[in-house]
Amino acid sequence: MFNPDLNKLLNGCASRYSIVTGVAKRAREIRDEAISHDEHIDEKTVSLAMDEIIDGKYVVEEPKEIANK
Repeated sequence: MFNPDLNKLLNGCASRYSIVTGVAKRAREIRDEAISHDEHIDEKTVSLAMDEIIDGKYVVEEPKEIANK
């Protein structure tokens, strides 16, 4: 089972909701890209999305109201 370090995921984000939304959005993008290229993904798309956020390849942008808190 994949257990990422939440501190690494929350780095630079003020809200866990933003992280969850960002991971879900990126996971759908990864799935859609794989379908359009007719590729098979062995790993779960959520795990891939979380890895990209931890590695800094994908950045979750928060609204100004949340980011300033």
